[in-house]
Amino acid sequence: MHYPNTHPPIGQQPRRATVTGRVPWLALACSLALAGCATGPAAVKQPAPLTLPASPSAPSPGSTVPPSEPFAAAPTGTGSGAAVASTVSTDAAHAQGFAQWLGVFGAHALAAGIRPETVRDVLGQAQWQPRVIELDRSQPEFTRTPWAYLDSAVSPQRVAQGLAQLELHRTTLEAAAKRYGVPATVLTAIWGIESNYGSNFGNFRTVDALATLAYEGRRHDWARTQLLAALRIIDNGDIAPDAMVGSWAGAMGHTQFIPTVFLAHAVDADGDGRRDIWGSIADVAASTAQFVAAEGWLTHETWGTEVRLPSGFDHARAELTVRQSAAQWAGEGVRTADGSPLPSLASASIFEPAGARGPAFMVGQNFRTILRYNNSTSYALAVALLSQRLGGGAGVAADWPRDVQPLSREQTRQLQTALNARGYDTGAPDGVLGPATRAGLRRYQQSLGLVADGYPTLDLLQSLLRPAAVP
Repeated sequence: MHYPNTHPPIGQQPRRATVTGRVPWLALACSLALAGCATGPAAVKQPAPLTLPASPSAPSPGSTVPPSEPFAAAPTGTGSGAAVASTVSTDAAHAQGFAQWLGVFGAHALAAGIRPETVRDVLGQAQWQPRVIELDRSQPEFTRTPWAYLDSAVSPQRVAQGLAQLELHRTTLEAAAKRYGVPATVLTAIWGIESNYGSNFGNFRTVDALATLAYEGRRHDWARTQLLAALRIIDNGDIAPDAMVGSWAGAMGHTQFIPTVFLAHAVDADGDGRRDIWGSIADVAASTAQFVAAEGWLTHETWGTEVRLPSGFDHARAELTVRQSAAQWAGEGVRTADGSPLPSLASASIFEPAGARGPAFMVGQNFRTILRYNNSTSYALAVALLSQRLGGGAGVAADWPRDVQPLSREQTRQLQTALNARGYDTGAPDGVLGPATRAGLRRYQQSLGLVADGYPTLDLLQSLLRPAAVP
């Protein structure tokens, strides 16, 4: 689930690294702490992480400078044997540097109040996972279209399985819904999209994954915070270390909580003294509901609805930052897709995930709350539509523009660069379609007399790449 601005794919368990985090000085420090040594963890001499010859790319704790690539490329002109040797050598160097870094972090964990046994037996046995770094640094070449995402996330099979799970666990889900005010259908939809109802919540050991990311990943500070939180969860007795599993990015359990979210929002609903989001559906439902409620769910509102827009609608206003009441939108001619009255939403936006040619939705505070779970509009729409289907509602009525091909990240960068060159400012080209890019693209569309919906297409890119007409 919940980690900065991305929705992590479910990882697969890689082979264990052969060099683990057994560090003699760390074991000594833990032994001293266990014996009640008066000097305590602060007196332990720590190796300097920036001067480790075995791991030249290892960043210092707290550093925000991205590390170098973890795998050396095969030298030009050498055979495959040299490439394999280079990779194995680099892997071993990283594992060795990782083991020493664990000692540095172990002293920090002791000072933060983590029990010495946990530092020694859990953190001290953490293993370097090259596959985690590979996944962390991979960037999909093409952005998935909203309809392709929804075809999978809200498939007939996903709906059928959700109805079965809703019936099987109705009492438990309704109890969480009553306690926190979040509908059972919404809780079930989050569960379905996060882990396919518990059938696939990842099998990376969380401490391994987070320790690897904290040592070598792109977001060092974030990963170190999550690693410390994971150790605290184990310290609290909520889960055994080997049972704490999840995605490569540290998201855990049925509804993919990251450790800090677990500490803040996990609930022991079944009364067994543990907050278990891996094995207790009661704890899963209550914890998920507690988080969603705390993030601003309004019990008296729905997430939104599919709508039909009036002729001449200004598509520049189809942004989540443009908000007014449903009554005001109705006054401008916005209607539901099925002709029923618009739901009462105090702060509603018009959302066109595929531009003017695709379906339109009016969404409110609860849609924005789902975005707090995962900051992706496709994800939030999937949860909303799946919950609607689980509640007996219809799917999307309007057709998606399935003939439109998505732009690659490089093509999106080209689009942004070309818009900037023509005076339609989009900010620094980064290959990511955001509000500034949509605004610049709308201005360009307006200059051509087109519907200014800000949706990027290959036709628009090709138009931008042609030399501008000289007046």
